[in-house]
Amino acid sequence: MNAAEEGRQQLDAASVVNARRTLLMLLARAGVVPGDAEELIGLVEAGSLALAHQEILGGAPDAPRDKGELYAHGWLDGAGAAADALGELAEAALRRALATSLADADPDRLPPVRKMEVERTQVAVTALYLSFTTASDLDPEVTEEVLTAALGTLDTRQRATYAGRLEEFAVRHRARLERLYAAYGPGGGVAVHGRYSLVHSATSVAVLERLAAAEAALREEWDAAELPPAWLDGLTSAWEASG
Repeated sequence: MNAAEEGRQQLDAASVVNARRTLLMLLARAGVVPGDAEELIGLVEAGSLALAHQEILGGAPDAPRDKGELYAHGWLDGAGAAADALGELAEAALRRALATSLADADPDRLPPVRKMEVERTQVAVTALYLSFTTASDLDPEVTEEVLTAALGTLDTRQRATYAGRLEEFAVRHRARLERLYAAYGPGGGVAVHGRYSLVHSATSVAVLERLAAAEAALREEWDAAELPPAWLDGLTSAWEASG
């Protein structure tokens, strides 16, 4: 390796394309349909750009102090222009990732919930749920139906960023959620069957967030899915009691 190669290391375009194709091939072998795989990779690409944009905005290095005021102004202007351009690239990448879903959407109604959207949300709620309590053997086997009802209150872009919304909800209400799961979740003193069963499911995190943000819309989706009303009422009661 020569001196130039020992400097900053970056992937070339051909290597990026090769990695992307390889990932698509592996996802296809795992049974992920091409459209879902393309969208998932696109979201990772858009997210990488968005995170880089945020990192530059939050921690851009200061201009060298010994270069003078004019140089400092130019430095700041250049950093700002670069950050703006990166932000635009991130937004464009997100539009590309969601292009098919947005093109098929009916402007007068929310789009049907797709399996990949449910899968992404399940990954998000499981990690958050386990940060508050332990897995329960009594987890109701209706994960897809419950998450579909919750996601049915969101549009395509909101579903793409729902993991972040759930994370913000969990951080903002952490103490209250800890009290709720300690009292009503696995290991709690409340009967595990009946109206509090949903507290034993990771999906409860999404349902609680939707109850707080869009209760009427959630109840409409819940009724349409013919899910047990007692589960939603029990979770509502537990949430109110834990406030």
